[in-house]
Amino acid sequence: MDSRAEPTSAPAGGPKTLLQATTSASSWTLRLLLALFLFVGSLQLMKTGAASLDLFKAGGYLVRNAGSTLGLGWLGALFVLSGSPVAATALTLVAAESITETQGFTMLTGSRLGAAFVVLVTAVIFALRADEGEKMKPVSTAVMALSTTALIYVPSALLGFVLLNWGPFSGLDLEFPGQFADLLDIIYGGILDRVGTWPATLVFLGGLGALLLSLKALDSVMPQLDGEEGIGDRRLTWLRKKWTMFALGCAVALVTMSVSVALTVLVPLVSKGYAKREDIIPYIMGANITTLGDTLLAAFALNSPASVRIVLAGIISTTILSVFLLAFFYPQIKRSIWRFQRLMVRSRSRLAFFTAGLFLVPVAIITISGWAG
Repeated sequence: MDSRAEPTSAPAGGPKTLLQATTSASSWTLRLLLALFLFVGSLQLMKTGAASLDLFKAGGYLVRNAGSTLGLGWLGALFVLSGSPVAATALTLVAAESITETQGFTMLTGSRLGAAFVVLVTAVIFALRADEGEKMKPVSTAVMALSTTALIYVPSALLGFVLLNWGPFSGLDLEFPGQFADLLDIIYGGILDRVGTWPATLVFLGGLGALLLSLKALDSVMPQLDGEEGIGDRRLTWLRKKWTMFALGCAVALVTMSVSVALTVLVPLVSKGYAKREDIIPYIMGANITTLGDTLLAAFALNSPASVRIVLAGIISTTILSVFLLAFFYPQIKRSIWRFQRLMVRSRSRLAFFTAGLFLVPVAIITISGWAG
């Protein structure tokens, strides 16, 4: 019950009573369980629809080869302003055997490359509200987030590809116990049987819509971060240490289950002077690793060892590369990304070219891969 509606309750902002605390905890638990129910159910629907969807059959233009799926994942994340739904889609296609394990991995990689686009959208909004001399700070932050993500995920994709084809790793058969699959049949079996005769496109798109709703529901029960609460000093010294920032990025993305949220937090942090732009690179690297936590959960929920291997390959390869670069090449990486963002934000035409490239590159990859067959 709202304490403001009862004169006899504790003052607003005061300590909660046991009943209020219990009610709040019960409400949060119920919303979390409902969100997880919808999340797992949406994956089962997408898997069922994908198994019969002609668009994603072997040889289809969008899934012709690993290059096609890389561009598809990238472009999809740009349009939905999030990488998680696209990454989950890649896993469902692999679980349904519509695409190969390698194609699923490149589609997952593409979803990560496009996921940070929402930071640029947020940055533009902040820039419009900022003072004249501060307009470029949020945009600069977004360019750094996008370029750092590409710097990590492009080479780590090569490492992940090697890992996927390494004998001991490719033989991993990780999945939940058989009882979990039986539980899924009990919970969702009736629904899946009923939609089994529906058009595959309708089932797949319905599952995708349910997935988007479930991710929104999960976001609502996760801690909300705006980049301002809990910060006392204008610029805290620990926000300048690379390993501390790396750990912070890992923690924020893991708790919020979204790299979009974790990276978007940087915009107000930098705009309001809590952190310096040149110190955020380790944070971005850390967030890009643990953001795959919800994707790993999706892989296990699909009961697909191939999907689990894909996500593990992504986590291991990005972790190895990020730690290596931070340990041995951080000053060089820091200078290079700083110069690149300065070059991009120096004029509106360059920034427009950079933004257009985010869309043109994946389209070109899909087109060239389609021609190559």
